[in-house]
Amino acid sequence: MSSLWTPEGERPVGRPAEPAPPPDVDDRGPGAVDPDVAERLEVLRRELLSAPAEVVVANHAYGLFELAALHLGEQPPHLESARLAVDALAALVDGLTGRLGEAGEPLREALAQIRLAYVQIAQAAGGDGADAPPA
Repeated sequence: MSSLWTPEGERPVGRPAEPAPPPDVDDRGPGAVDPDVAERLEVLRRELLSAPAEVVVANHAYGLFELAALHLGEQPPHLESARLAVDALAALVDGLTGRLGEAGEPLREALAQIRLAYVQIAQAAGGDGADAPPA
């Protein structure tokens, strides 16, 4: 089970056992949305709006770090996918220097760690690491 960080703390995020039917499969007509679903979406929307933008962006950046780590942890590692995630993380961290609040420095350190991991894993997989994301 995963979790999502919100200003109110960690919230568990689970996946439904069975996929929900599409919103337009409803006896109220095509495109109708269940009022309970609409209310839950509105609550989530308000929570997202109440969080500082730098916190939400930083949360997405941490997600990119995790995505890169997942691809690097596969056997064999998914180097192209990992590199894309590392490059996306770098674009956020480097492009938003000074704007990510207190998450800025930990994200910079995380970026350095995942770049190093990429090089080490690429070399162990038989590459020379030359295609590593730029430092």
